[in-house]
Amino acid sequence: MPSNSGAIPVTILSGSLGAGKTTTLNHVLGSERELNAAVVVNDMGEVNVDADLVERESELTQNDEEIIELSNGCICCRLRGDMLDQVGRLAEERDFDYLLVESSGISEPIPVAQTFANGFEDAEFDPTGVYELDTMVSVVDAHGFWQGFDSGRALTEDTTEPQDDRVPEEALMDQIEFCDVLLLNKCDLVPDDELAEMEAVLETLQPRAKIVRTEHGAVDPDEILNTGRFDFDAASQSAGWKRELQGGHHHGAAAEEHGVTSFVFDADRPFHPERIPHLFADLPEGIVRAKGFFWSAGREDVAMGLDKAGQSVRAGPKGTWIATLPEAEQEQYFAMRPGIEEDWDDKWGDRGVQLVFIGREFDRESLVERLEDCLLSDAEMDEDWSEYPDPFSPDDQRELALADER
Repeated sequence: MPSNSGAIPVTILSGSLGAGKTTTLNHVLGSERELNAAVVVNDMGEVNVDADLVERESELTQNDEEIIELSNGCICCRLRGDMLDQVGRLAEERDFDYLLVESSGISEPIPVAQTFANGFEDAEFDPTGVYELDTMVSVVDAHGFWQGFDSGRALTEDTTEPQDDRVPEEALMDQIEFCDVLLLNKCDLVPDDELAEMEAVLETLQPRAKIVRTEHGAVDPDEILNTGRFDFDAASQSAGWKRELQGGHHHGAAAEEHGVTSFVFDADRPFHPERIPHLFADLPEGIVRAKGFFWSAGREDVAMGLDKAGQSVRAGPKGTWIATLPEAEQEQYFAMRPGIEEDWDDKWGDRGVQLVFIGREFDRESLVERLEDCLLSDAEMDEDWSEYPDPFSPDDQRELALADER
């Protein structure tokens, strides 16, 4: 239900370039529904084309500061503080009932949500009590998304250079996995049977989100305004791969009908660092998403992470094994998550492999066999792992598919 707190509700639109965020925003602003709104438009480029489009196709103006233009950066990182300062000033100077935020094509939604939910240390304005995050919306280009899976090319045509080394496909998966409403746009360009199959994939990736089909961004405003659907904890824990790792995911009839499956690969020994990168770079085409942690022999100091999003496959240092922490911190983890201690190995602690794979029409048994072949054999468990070459970056994940010239 919508909030009765008196705070200004906020809807945030995410989605890759060309998905239809600005078209959707203009449709909502131009609908017959009376909406006294202010708008924030974020664009990575120096010229904020989207802000100009919103001004041209709506009754809002940049001169009257009903539209805030944030350019040459992204509101999930570089411009977080600038965004809060601007919306804080806006709340002091203008009366409006709703705030709509269109993020850039490569924005990660979680930091943007955190900015409104908790504030940001580099900004003087505290949004809590003034603004209340109401709905996280992700707009997906149905035509481009499905063509990418069928042809093996990238899932987005976003050519904007990000400020860090994240690729657009990873940003797209973040947007799908962290949202309350998923707008499947450009549905007029995709046959109904393929739309149904696509929805089955999306429901598996994000079981919590409401999926709404749209054409030309024409969405009923009630689907994304004053929904009261935002729940940070629920949203951040509901991604399909995370639910699968926690044993909480169950496929619905639509997923089963369209051959969408998922499984978790667990192991209590490490992968061989020379074998596993080649497997990761050559995963079956039907794998839509793969994510989790793994142990690479010779790197007992750090948990390695796998992150496959569409055609992008990245792997490398991602976290910390509990076994490497001081004893007092380990005890805190044991108290919070008793299951860890139950599976604790006297020598290796919590080191191991826990990966989830989500996809359609792939040979699970064959993939499991290949993963098992990448684990150290009994003989290799007794070898000196320090002599193994380390193909992974010392500090961060790297793109395996590109590195191996797949």
